[in-house]
Amino acid sequence: MKLFINGKTEVYGIFGYPVKHSKSPVFQTAAFQHLKINAVYLPFTVKPEDLERAVYGIRALSIKGVNITVPHKEEVLKYVNEVSEEVKYIGAANTIKNVDGYLKAYNTDAYGFIEGLREILAQIHNKRFLVIGAGGASRAVLYGLIKEGVQKIYLANRTLKKAHEIIQDFSNLNRFIKDIIVPVPLNDIETFLKDVDVIINTTSVGLNDKDKPLFDYDKIEKRHIVIDIIYKKTALLKKAEEKGCLWQDGLPMLLYQGAKAFEIWTGKKAPVDIMREILLK
Repeated sequence: MKLFINGKTEVYGIFGYPVKHSKSPVFQTAAFQHLKINAVYLPFTVKPEDLERAVYGIRALSIKGVNITVPHKEEVLKYVNEVSEEVKYIGAANTIKNVDGYLKAYNTDAYGFIEGLREILAQIHNKRFLVIGAGGASRAVLYGLIKEGVQKIYLANRTLKKAHEIIQDFSNLNRFIKDIIVPVPLNDIETFLKDVDVIINTTSVGLNDKDKPLFDYDKIEKRHIVIDIIYKKTALLKKAEEKGCLWQDGLPMLLYQGAKAFEIWTGKKAPVDIMREILLK
């Protein structure tokens, strides 16, 4: 289907800095075209100092919805009218819906992670997890896992203070949170590998091929499921593949978070297979 722009074309997009590398415009526009929705999805380069004006621009220009990516996911909360439940816990938003100038913020990263995880793990609640990192991405992953009812998560980070802050922030989400999340020093990861089924890296370590490993990857066992939310086969994932593990990069999470955002905006079921096909190209 060819794209025709006219006076009824609705505008969606993504705010980020930088943002030219984003894969979202390609697969979101493909979804609009497949469902014959008269809409386009554009990347908007928004510098941090321009974020407030950019958000007001959503209202002024009647932009129907936007995704929010780094470095704006937390700061953008200052400029919206309402936030969803998951945003209150995660402390960050990646999706905004505009209804006649009223902006509501959502976070679809948690949903995206869990839906991606389901592709390689049918039963989630009865597994034990190691989550590496305590930043915004980690909080989305943790929120998703806790909502799924998992019973044990080892949370590894360089500074344990951040891990304890997450436990405190999530205390209203689950009253047993102190039993579920166990803070672990980053340099003690190998001690806990025997106790976990799933290893998840939420940090940026591995984005650069020269990055030092988070731990001794040779300690990974074939029984482990290994996930890295970076959109490439990192050194961690290469070792997991070498060991014969089930593994997954960040593309499924990207796909499903985008599909959920599409459904929030349009009220229509996202054509996930079409979006996946375009994304993989």
